[in-house]
Amino acid sequence: MVRKVIIDCDPGHDDATAIMMAGIHPDFDVLGITTVKGNQTIEKTTTNALNVCQWLGLDIPVYEGMSEPMVIAGPPTEERVHGQSGLDGPHFPSLTKKKESMHAVQYLIQTLMQADDHEITLIPTGPLTNIAMAMRLEPRIISKVKEIIMMGGSYENGNVTPAAEFNIYADAEAAYVVFNSGIHITMMGLDVTRKALCFPSVVDRMEKINNKASKLFVDMMRFFIKAQHETYGWEGAPLHDPCTVAYLINPDVFKIKECHTDIEIRSEQSYGRTNCDLFNLTDKVKNTGVAIDINTEKFWDTVEQCLKMYD
Repeated sequence: MVRKVIIDCDPGHDDATAIMMAGIHPDFDVLGITTVKGNQTIEKTTTNALNVCQWLGLDIPVYEGMSEPMVIAGPPTEERVHGQSGLDGPHFPSLTKKKESMHAVQYLIQTLMQADDHEITLIPTGPLTNIAMAMRLEPRIISKVKEIIMMGGSYENGNVTPAAEFNIYADAEAAYVVFNSGIHITMMGLDVTRKALCFPSVVDRMEKINNKASKLFVDMMRFFIKAQHETYGWEGAPLHDPCTVAYLINPDVFKIKECHTDIEIRSEQSYGRTNCDLFNLTDKVKNTGVAIDINTEKFWDTVEQCLKMYD
């Protein structure tokens, strides 16, 4: 059965790869792409989403969303690893694809309200501001969501603070709303996404595909690997966001543990932490499937499979 999805993102090299995978795969009907401030400003993340779709020939509408968090200003944009554009590396032709006139939050509300109950899967790979705002404006959309497969959080250490991962820290209040919505969330956190390292050998492997998707992937990853090495000293670049799409294509790529997760929004030291009760220390409802391990060989096989689907 084809799964109806909306991708909510802040492209970003890894977001762009997630779009590339979902946009072509026959398991998905990508209804729309909504953008949010995160890796870069809202103007730049929207431009990046449009460029990726235009380059790949994906006829998917792009809706520009929230330019600021719900309550507290988040961390600065991530020029260190994504560059000034948010998607440095590729050189795109002149952009002719236009963003839609409707705001992303209104698009989410309208599309979900027209859907049947539990019909649409949300795939957020950036801060959760758009989704949380939509839930607050129109709570009836919650019953329309089948599930949320997201990149964000960590049951161990963060990457912005010792406690918090970037996407959650960027709008922890939004994450609090989403995690308390009653919708089941599958969380691809840093614990597994840091293992999805794109080494130069992976780039060489994908380059052999020799189509428009592999060219984009190679151009993105060569910059991304260099930036990650200069920033963190890593030899490979963690491809965080495509883990969401890879999980939906092939759940066997990941090991998941069900538990309850709370979002910390009151602590100074631990603001934005995803407190995952992996040991079931409480009797709270298990609202989250937390990814705790990844089969990297199967992950790269899945990425390669998607790239090969392009002309």
